[in-house]
Amino acid sequence: MRREQPMVPEAEFRSYYGQPVIKAPVWHEPHMPVYLYLGGLSGAASVMGAMAGLSGHDRLALTARVTAALGATAGAAFLVAELGRPERFLNMLRVFKPTSPMSMGSWTLAAHSTLAAAAAASALLAPRPALPPAAAAALRRAGDTAILAAGLTTGPLMATYTAVLLADTAVPAWHDAYRELPFMFAGSALASAGAAGMLATPRAQAGPARAVAALGAAVETAAGIVLERRLGLVGEPYHRGRAGRLMRTARILTAGGGLLAAVAGRSRALTALSGLALTAGSLCLRFGALEAGRASAADPKYTVAPQRRRLEAEGPTSVPAPP
Repeated sequence: MRREQPMVPEAEFRSYYGQPVIKAPVWHEPHMPVYLYLGGLSGAASVMGAMAGLSGHDRLALTARVTAALGATAGAAFLVAELGRPERFLNMLRVFKPTSPMSMGSWTLAAHSTLAAAAAASALLAPRPALPPAAAAALRRAGDTAILAAGLTTGPLMATYTAVLLADTAVPAWHDAYRELPFMFAGSALASAGAAGMLATPRAQAGPARAVAALGAAVETAAGIVLERRLGLVGEPYHRGRAGRLMRTARILTAGGGLLAAVAGRSRALTALSGLALTAGSLCLRFGALEAGRASAADPKYTVAPQRRRLEAEGPTSVPAPP
């Protein structure tokens, strides 16, 4: 028995008057992706700094504190550049809205920047011989408290809240990836913080940084694979076009850098190569994620097709008969 051939071709996904169904993100490059990278770097570095301080790795703790402070400061500068005017960031602090990722992110950035700056200033100023012993001890206690608070509270939030910010939009490639994006960004943040620790700390004292880098690379790579497989059609933008090239480059650099971090040991060349690869991979991930969001917003099929499938899964809706 021959199968009946369809007489009507498959409908194309077209939008009204050729316009996309949703508005594409208006964030700019390099401002927004670099801010996403620096915010994650600062957050993960504060966590690493707290852990290094508690475990007695003082030189790594110093590197992590300075990295967290510089990352937060530079990240805030890129965010202000993205907003266009500094007062716009200050205006976001006029409202405290727990249900808004943007509001909570602004407050998290402000609190984290303050704690990271205090921790770094303490680590740099307390050892000075001209400082009275009592003042130096008080400064050290204040810095230890600040880095511990950042490592336990604002640091993890800085490493992941930007993923929530992306997922809390109507952009299909971001919204449907709400499960995996926080793990991708957290892993990438750990990898970049570990890379900074490896590059700026003597090799003999950078063992924990190498472990953090390898762990972050593994988490980021695993989350990216799960994301692309689970999303199906909506995940296409992550491996097509410019976004696909950036994401593939990020995966190669991150996986390779993570493997090198695990085996670098005391090799100066491998340590440097690993740190640079992880840093470049983390940046490519942010640029790729932003481009994937733009691509999914521009093509209506990524919005329409999932809606049709959900409607088909729910079945026909019955209308109650009039009494």
